[in-house]
Amino acid sequence: MSQEQIQYWQPDKGGDGAEALARGLGWFSIALGAAEVLAPGSLARALGMRDKEGMIRAFGLREIATGIAILSSDDPRPWVWARVAGDALDIAALSAGLDADNPRKGNVQFALAAVAGVTALDVMCGRKLDGDGVTFVPPEYFQRSGLPRPPEEMRGAAADFQPPADMRTPEPLRPYPV
Repeated sequence: MSQEQIQYWQPDKGGDGAEALARGLGWFSIALGAAEVLAPGSLARALGMRDKEGMIRAFGLREIATGIAILSSDDPRPWVWARVAGDALDIAALSAGLDADNPRKGNVQFALAAVAGVTALDVMCGRKLDGDGVTFVPPEYFQRSGLPRPPEEMRGAAADFQPPADMRTPEPLRPYPV
């Protein structure tokens, strides 16, 4: 494979806006993470998920780290996909608040809808970034046979094969005497 066949990822220079969306998602991550780190108790009460403050604070730190990584990286793709993975964690955690005895179940449903919307944006951004400049060129194997020598030389090469005497070979697999 030659260097001319491979295109490396390059930042979007005014193309489809995936870079700008990634930056916006980075700033959104930092803002959301700050809210989760600074006010986990308020968020837990609003969602009816008391005793989850530590988890909310940890999720906030994850959001801040991901946002900083998106904004400071030359290639934000892996960090945008990290946001998608974080969204999956958020959805799983929020789903626990949908139990029947949660008086704030409506708030949890609203939060789930918001996370689902942001997840859609994250996925869209990740897919756009993945398609912006990387072309996978599969190796060409059309001239290969998988044999160490040309097929004409290999034909019949194993016809006279005899397993070593010390090899344990079940009777049905032993060659017929000729």
